Amino acid sequence: MSLLTGPMRKHLNGHKELTSHTELIKVEAGSLVYIPLINGNSKAVEVLVKERDRVKVGTMVAKRNDHFTVPYFSSVSGTVVGTQKLMHASLQPVDHLVIENDGQYEQEQPFGTLDYQTASNEELVNFMMNAGIVGCGGAGFPSYVKYRGVKGIELLIINAVECEPYITADYRNTSDHLQDLVTGVKAMLKMSGAREAAIAIKKTKKDFIPLVAEAFKDCNNIRVHEVPDVYPMGWERTLVYEITKKRYEKLPGEVGVIVNNATTAVAFGQALTQGRPIVEKVVTVSGDAVHTPANVLVPVGVKAADVIAACGGYSAEDVLLIAGGPMMGKTITSDQFVITPYSNALTVLKNKPVNTVACLRCGRCSDHCPAGLQPVRINQAEKSKNVDMMAKLSVMDCIECGMCTYVCPSKIDVTEGVRRAKRYMALRAKK
Repeated sequence: MSLLTGPMRKHLNGHKELTSHTELIKVEAGSLVYIPLINGNSKAVEVLVKERDRVKVGTMVAKRNDHFTVPYFSSVSGTVVGTQKLMHASLQPVDHLVIENDGQYEQEQPFGTLDYQTASNEELVNFMMNAGIVGCGGAGFPSYVKYRGVKGIELLIINAVECEPYITADYRNTSDHLQDLVTGVKAMLKMSGAREAAIAIKKTKKDFIPLVAEAFKDCNNIRVHEVPDVYPMGWERTLVYEITKKRYEKLPGEVGVIVNNATTAVAFGQALTQGRPIVEKVVTVSGDAVHTPANVLVPVGVKAADVIAACGGYSAEDVLLIAGGPMMGKTITSDQFVITPYSNALTVLKNKPVNTVACLRCGRCSDHCPAGLQPVRINQAEKSKNVDMMAKLSVMDCIECGMCTYVCPSKIDVTEGVRRAKRYMALRAKK
């Protein structure tokens, strides 16, 4: 991090009004669903079913089997067809388990319920692991790992900030499932061993704050913490610093903090009380190139094309389809990728021409970088393939938030240059 930093954040036009209070659209699965056999970058997955096997909603069909454990569940009832390689939202081809949907949605409960009040911390951690609870804010990291063998945690932060433009899925999901949020947060607080929990919400969400505060009114050690409406306030490091005024090197546990997404807490609450895994997601579909922006409830494994169609289809000929939000999401050239347990948005924007000019050396990208990096210098080092300089500039600390591109007056895609530098460094490290 540079010794001289600027504001490291910025208020963005959120366009949240497009979907904040629209009707939730339920998207039905088609004749086939595709369960992606990947978690994070790991493709170490054991498939537990074979072709022609019958499955139900909730049947465990596969499991990540390396140093982490993550089960995968069917989102429909029907028959296993086999596997097929499809483009994934992470921009890589991935094996998907294909299930023929019988339209009956017959369910099975893959695990029992658990009373968090009487369960031990170890039982809760194992339950979270076997329920397949992953970070629902877009990362998909196995949540149980944050609580396994923790010590010295003083504060649990529940991230309900949702700082990216357009996205309101967390807002809608938590508003509709407040009791599940309460259960999930209380269980997470017990697992963490922390004395208190803070639910971080943007101070501009005037209707949401009292709703959540009322839900936790009987909890003296769980409070709502209002944060500024700036980007990237939802990033873990920015959020931890905002609330605690502490910085850390690698993990928030170094300063006595655990951070979890609000929808992850809802999913955990539903697993504890209903024995229900993540088989469907609330996803925001928004932007200036979709006919009916809305939050949708969609089974895992449904293609983005079907979700867009449920929202009236595209409203322009030339569009950018982004898996996630416009700042950190990935633009994908095909809408044949599917919704995952950690999908939170599909952003559809008109593809407008961008006229770039030479770098003005204004320094805005460095001033606004939340990681305190110097993106323009990283771009220069990438062009010359100066490995030593890229390492010196801590290129791998970039979170690809898109802020440098957003603030650039020259309209240079600075973020893409830093991404290339990261890929180059990663490839060299493998060799």
